Amino acid sequence: MFADRPQLAVEILRDLMGVQLPSTPLVRQEDRLFNTRPSDDIEPDLGIVLGPPQSPAHAVIVEIQQDKSKDPRQLARYAAAQWLMLRCDVTVLVVCPDRAAAAYYSQPIDSGLTGYRLQAHVLGPGDVPAITDPREAAAHLELAVMSVMIHGRERKVLEAFAAALTVTTLDHAPKYYEYAHGMSVPEIGRILEEIMRSNDWPIYSPFAHEHYGRGRAEAAPETGREFVLYALEARGVEVPEDVRARINTCTDVDLLKRWALRASSVQSARDVFEDSDG
Repeated sequence: MFADRPQLAVEILRDLMGVQLPSTPLVRQEDRLFNTRPSDDIEPDLGIVLGPPQSPAHAVIVEIQQDKSKDPRQLARYAAAQWLMLRCDVTVLVVCPDRAAAAYYSQPIDSGLTGYRLQAHVLGPGDVPAITDPREAAAHLELAVMSVMIHGRERKVLEAFAAALTVTTLDHAPKYYEYAHGMSVPEIGRILEEIMRSNDWPIYSPFAHEHYGRGRAEAAPETGREFVLYALEARGVEVPEDVRARINTCTDVDLLKRWALRASSVQSARDVFEDSDG
């Protein structure tokens, strides 16, 4: 996720964590393979640079730590190596789904070099909300991915994320699923797989097409209508005949996507419609 959208790490640091970073539209991913002497390659999860290549303004190192296995001094080495290469200030962002790990990496890091003490910026469970509303997840998919990674043991968080994928464009849904699955611990990944494969949760996304053998052309609008009805019925919501008829005669794919998202949380089938739906 950060690799495909490095601006996200900048937004988290600047907007969510209040870190002062240079104001520039130029943000790119940097070569993340550093080298020390004697020859010893060290490689963080991601390196991001703000500013033009000829005069970098700031660098960001992103690390995702599920536990306390990495020596904190390695983070200081990453920052120092990046500073030596680019000759600009460096910020280290550590994303920690585990509270103990977040507390561990939040402590100032003594590098062993006099005067060089690194303070990493840690994004932990207390900094990311548990998103259980499908509408909120759909509106902030990157944040929903991190919510899955950090709070995914709450099944409602995973269900909200799965429902959000129903209104994501076909080209993007697999990426967000892969981000969430790949960055989560195996336990969360297994539950997410279970939800996405469940016959009671027919997701309108490329992931579902792979498992249900449905093609892109077939997915719209027929699959959209099916998903709205399945999502209601799987949750035990009664669907009156007039509601069923309105859904089954709809050919507007965008409208069906909106109905599908509402169907994941409404208590009454008629609540999938709004006055503005026409």
